[in-house]
This record gives sequence, structure tokens and C-alpha cells, in this order.
Amino acid sequence: MTDSFVKQINDDYDVETDVYNSIFKQYERVVVQGLITSFGLDFLINRYVDQHGGNVDTIHTVRQIGKDSKMSYKNKQNKDAYNNRSKYNDRSYHSDPRFTSVKANARQDYNENGTLIKDVYTGKDLEYTKASAVPNDLRVELDHVIECKGIHEDRGRVLSGLNGIDLANSDENFAWTNKSLNASMGSWARQENERWKNEYGCDAPLSEVDMEAYFRKGGFDNYLKNHPEVNIDDPEATKERMLKQYRKSRKAYNAKINQAYYTSPVFFKDAAKAAGIVGITMGLRQTLGLFFSEIWFAVRDEIKQCKEEGQTLFNKIATGVKKGWENAKLKYKELWHKFIEGTISGVLSSLTTTLCNIFFTTAKNLVRIIRQSWASLVEATKILLFNPDLLPFGERVRAAAKIISTGASVVAGSMVSGLITETVVGKIPVFGDIVQTFCGTLVTGILSCSLLYLLDRNSTVNKIVQVLNSIPTVDDVVVYYQTQARLLEEYCAKLMDIDLAVFQKETQSYSEAVSILENATNQQELNSALQTVYEKLDIKLPFGEHKGMGPFMADPNSKLIFS
Repeated sequence: MTDSFVKQINDDYDVETDVYNSIFKQYERVVVQGLITSFGLDFLINRYVDQHGGNVDTIHTVRQIGKDSKMSYKNKQNKDAYNNRSKYNDRSYHSDPRFTSVKANARQDYNENGTLIKDVYTGKDLEYTKASAVPNDLRVELDHVIECKGIHEDRGRVLSGLNGIDLANSDENFAWTNKSLNASMGSWARQENERWKNEYGCDAPLSEVDMEAYFRKGGFDNYLKNHPEVNIDDPEATKERMLKQYRKSRKAYNAKINQAYYTSPVFFKDAAKAAGIVGITMGLRQTLGLFFSEIWFAVRDEIKQCKEEGQTLFNKIATGVKKGWENAKLKYKELWHKFIEGTISGVLSSLTTTLCNIFFTTAKNLVRIIRQSWASLVEATKILLFNPDLLPFGERVRAAAKIISTGASVVAGSMVSGLITETVVGKIPVFGDIVQTFCGTLVTGILSCSLLYLLDRNSTVNKIVQVLNSIPTVDDVVVYYQTQARLLEEYCAKLMDIDLAVFQKETQSYSEAVSILENATNQQELNSALQTVYEKLDIKLPFGEHKGMGPFMADPNSKLIFS
């Protein structure tokens, strides 16, 4: 709605008349439209467009489910896919041939050649043996760097459709370490997952049970504290090596998931659907807001002229509704253009929001800011690049500045709305949402009106506009030559004593006739085209009373008559 304020306000605003009456008319329009959209039309937007985390599931946003109470699936099929995933089977992951073959080859090499294996985490040499003489911190084990159960329960992995066993048992996810440390990480992850399930009722997100969480939540420190027999010379260096290996494995893991999902037909379909719905919804909301406000202003004017009788009042209201309807119909082109602009802005804002949600979570207010900012940018770009009203350069810049200032007002209004969200009033069901929307719209509107007033009335701005208007542009050249061509045409008509309007009309008729004849491709079409041209130029056919060439030729007494 806010990106249409500029046009609507300018219709009421007259810098040559009473400035203060004019500005308060603008304020009234903003308040009324704020009321209309807040209490009536915002259901078109809030239920779909301004969703926390956008309107399309991304790897990032689905991984926030369970951690972020406001986050949810946007596509029910994706939700069902996760809820219906297979139950985790530890044996399936650890008995995979890719995992067992790596261990078997290492065992054979140790038994035959005595080859020791380097502990990727501690840097020590390990022996592939289960002999009791070898302590656990020197006994080798093959670690799944990203924990198997974490991979299986990862919402991002399920969203991508990739097989968890394949991802867990890829070469990038293997690392040799000692049995003691490996057992510690596995035990900690299981305990953390159980704690999470008891607290939140679902399996822990991967980021809560991975190696980074292991260090962040003190799992490694507790391991060192509870196992004094473990000989780790430099814990900080060990921690650094572990994190380096984990981030390398996680990077490869995420790359596979991202490529699978973001190149899938499901993602493209959801993104396109969301963009279309947001675009149409924004266009419709903007158009209806303008339409209903026209009806209100017409009704208001009629009520002001009303007498005290009840019947007269209702008659006036009915008359106002009719006038509002007629006013709205007169603005048909404006309504259509605003619908198109709103649709384009909605599509672009939806795609931008989806792109942002690939990397971070967009909150509801941020989605609104992106949406309305795009609306302002689309309008400003149209004015600057295409100049539909053929404005001088300075006025074009001023018009674009008005649009940008309106966009800035939207940001301020959205911030106010966000602040109200955190208050007691904002948390009241239903009522809180309405108050947030209305206050945000009100602040946006008041700032828009005030900034527009300054852009029109400020002396410094006007001087800058005058200087810019003096700069020649391509539009000026085009207008100049168009004017010269029109003047030359008028001058020639006067020299030849020709009625220019009649001449132009006749020329247009002949041009259309030639075009009709040129489009004929055979004799039948040519005959039909000639009849059309005769009728269009109001020329009488030479067949006299006969209706066509056939009857004319059958009459031996017939004569062609050209008039």
C-alpha cells in the first residue's frame, strides 16, 4: 500500500493553495487507508506473505525448526517427508561396506606390515589392535566425523532427499582417532539428544549434537576432567585439529545437500509458486486499498452535506458509495498500473526473501521491509529510466526521491511494528497483530506525507531541482523534435489551405486500407478485403442494384457505375 501513497497524496496536494489544509487531507488519506488495510485487507498479506522465515522451505530454515519457536515448514509435503522418515538404525550405518572396507584394509596393513595409523585429532600414532595391553587412547577407531544419528535426523538432509547412509559413509566423513575420544563424543551426542527430546519433544538439530556443540557445551572439557588417564599433550591443539577436520567434512556434507535441493524441481516449483502468490496478493491488496478509500472519501463528502433526518443520511451514504464506485472506475488505468507494479514488486521481494533465507532467517518484519523496499525501488526505477510522464530531469529526480523516501518511511514503520511486538499489547492474540499493523502503517504514512511536503516546499530542494531541470537530456531532444515535426505539419497545412484535422483523418483511413489489402494472400481474401475497404471508405459499389459480381454478370442489361 505505502508505495502508492506518493501518487495518491500528490493528487490531493497543491503547493499553490492552503498548505496546511492540503497536508492534513493527505494525513487523513493515510490514516483511512491504514485502517482499511489493518482491519480489513491485511488478511491477504499476513497469512502468507509476511511469514517468519519467508514462504519457501530452505535448508537453513528447516534446520531452525525446534530451535526457533516461530519457525515451521512452509510446504506440508516437506513436513510429512520428515515426520515419515525411517527410524534410525545404528547397525545400517556402521555395517555399510564403505565403512567396513576402510577398517578391514587398515587392519590388514597393520597385521602384515605393522603400519601405524595417525590420529587425525591428537596427532599420535595408533595401533590397530584390541589387545588389552594397549590403552584406549592409543587404540585406533574409524570415526564418522559428522555423527550418524545427527545426519539421519537432519531436517536439511531429509529436505534434500539424499540418503543418510550414503552421506555418513563418504570418504569426506571418515577420520581415524583413538577409541577413548571417539566413545566420548558418541556418548555425549546420545545424552544431548535425549535431553533435547525430553525438553522439546523432538530429536536435537544437527547443530546441537555436532562437534562444534561438543566443544561449545563443555563436552570436551568434561571428557578431559573425567578421564585423567588420557594422555593429550596439548588440548588446545587437539581441539583445533578436531574443529578443522569437522568443518572440512561439514563443508562437503552441506555442499552435497545444497546442490541436491537447490537444483531440484521441488525447490524451483515452491519458489515460483511463492513469488506468484506474493506478487498477485500485493497487487490485489494495493488495488483494493485504493478502491475502498475512494468509496470512503465519497461517502464522507456526502455525509458532510447531509441533514439530520435518518432517511436522508442513508440516501447520502448510498449516493456516496455510488460516487466512490464511479471515482474508482475513472481511475481504472491507475488501479491497473498499481496492480502490475505491486505484482512485480511482490515477485522480486519473494525471490529476494527466499535467497536471504538460504543464508539466514528473515523475521516477519524483515520480510515486510524487503517487500515494501522492492515496491519503492520498482516505482523509482520506472520513473528514472523510462520517465513515463516526460518530466524534466530535476522533477524526475524529485519524483524518484519521493518514492525512496516513502520506502524509508516503510522501514521506520516496520521497526515500530517490531517494537510493539515485544510489548504486552503486541502479545495479545489477534488484537496485538492488528495494533502492530495499524501503528506501523500510521507511522509510515505520517513520515511519507511529511517527507513529501519537504521535498515539494523546501527552498534548497527546489533550487537543486531547477539546476537539474536545466541539464539537457535525451527526453528533451525527443520532445523538441516531436514539437518541431508537429509545427512543420501545421505550417504546411496552412500553406496549402488544408484542414489539418480532416487531412490527418483521411490519411489514416487510406493507410489502414492499404494495410488491409497488403494482408490478402489469395483472390478470395483480396475480394473480401476490397469489400471491407469500400465499406470503410464509404464508397458505393459499381454494381448498381446488384449485390455482387455474380448477379451483375448474369444481367445482360447491367452497367458498371462509378461515382
